[in-house]
Amino acid sequence: MTQNDDVKKPWGGRFNVPTARVVEEFTASINFDREFYAEDIAGSLAHARMLGRQGIISEADVKAIVSGLQRIRQEIEAGQFNFSLALEDIHMNIEHRLGELIGAETAGRLHTGRSRNDQVALDLRLFLRRRLRRVSGLLLDLIAALVGQAESNLDVVMPGFTHLQQAQPVLFSHHMMAYVEMFKRDYERLQEVLRRLNISPLGSGALAGTSFPLDREMVACELGMDGITANSLDAVSDRDSALEALFALSLIMIHLSRICEELILWSTVQFDFISLSDSFCTGSSIMPQKKNPDVPELIRGKSGRVVGSLVSLLVLMKSLPLAYNKDMQEDKEPLLDALTTVSGSLQIMADLIKEMAVKPAKMYSQAGAGFSTATEVADYLVRKGLPFRIAHEIVGSVVAYCEKQNKSLIDLTISEWRNFSPLVEDDLFVLLNPEDAVEAKDLPGGTASAQVKRQIERIRSFLVQAEKTGGGDEANN
Repeated sequence: MTQNDDVKKPWGGRFNVPTARVVEEFTASINFDREFYAEDIAGSLAHARMLGRQGIISEADVKAIVSGLQRIRQEIEAGQFNFSLALEDIHMNIEHRLGELIGAETAGRLHTGRSRNDQVALDLRLFLRRRLRRVSGLLLDLIAALVGQAESNLDVVMPGFTHLQQAQPVLFSHHMMAYVEMFKRDYERLQEVLRRLNISPLGSGALAGTSFPLDREMVACELGMDGITANSLDAVSDRDSALEALFALSLIMIHLSRICEELILWSTVQFDFISLSDSFCTGSSIMPQKKNPDVPELIRGKSGRVVGSLVSLLVLMKSLPLAYNKDMQEDKEPLLDALTTVSGSLQIMADLIKEMAVKPAKMYSQAGAGFSTATEVADYLVRKGLPFRIAHEIVGSVVAYCEKQNKSLIDLTISEWRNFSPLVEDDLFVLLNPEDAVEAKDLPGGTASAQVKRQIERIRSFLVQAEKTGGGDEANN
């Protein structure tokens, strides 16, 4: 990066001495907001064309500005652009280079009717739109990977847990579809954020609007935005879109952390429910037998930094007066970090899930452990006429008896069962196998295979529709 200490600042007319070097270094944002170059140029192109259409600047100026901005974009993308710390941010770096290319007088007309305040507000919205669409696409990929595992292991029975204690048998496919529902909500949440942020603030000026007859709607239309902001003060000081994005990203990481925790547990010798591909694991420098689930562990750890980014921006915004304040420059680094972290985590998780091997026999062997079909017995007695609380107490006594006798529920004879309730008949025994308990939950949302198939069909339709409507399509940016 070129420092260009002698560069003239666009706002320097009022000042008698140059900015101290330490202040330049402390206040500059070019090291991170250079990521916004494409959005800054897109906004400037739309603004220039609108100024020409409105007769505010000449068509010759528009042509020169457009040509210069397009060349700057090429320079940046080719790695030939010299970013200056002295010029503080991406906006002034581009403006300065434009002056070098087409002359300072012509370039200076681009900023007519515009402030850096509404410029950065626009750039942030456009940047978020692009990056959140990317995250949306990665969410769809992860959902598809989870559905693929559910379909491949549709009838695999496993123990379900509450309090990390064995509770009732469920289908592994049902368990995978639970995470599908989480990530589907994450996807839908992002679409809501995208809908709300896709409004143009350009034309709000520094805080009060502008006296030039700008066509704000034209700029919004050219940029593919759905409308314009209603209040100039709010438009330049609002960071709700960044906060909402960080909240949505934090929830994604929370959900990723939850599934990572289960994958870590399931891959232990104690559980041995799954095997993660060697390509997603590492070894130990001292213990040659080790296969460590580093990827899910690291994703689990990275959830903290994304949640931290959300908290950072919430605290930043909590007591700022209207309108723009320099504090708001601190909105970008946590946002950029969160977007990068979430995108990387989603991408690698989808690949890990696709390559994960399930161990059906091991899962099934544990599915009936811990008296996991006890609720089926209680429900059976209810259908025989007992109130549920009485049935619950009876089955609890049966479990205590089994523990003393070192037996499982399926080991008891009919006479032993009738010692606890005369209502028990031979038909009870068809409910005591884990697969029978699973198939008994045949209602919407339940774990019976027919219900899980319906869940999968519904999500497959959702994925098709999401692709049709451009979910995650960066080509739309």
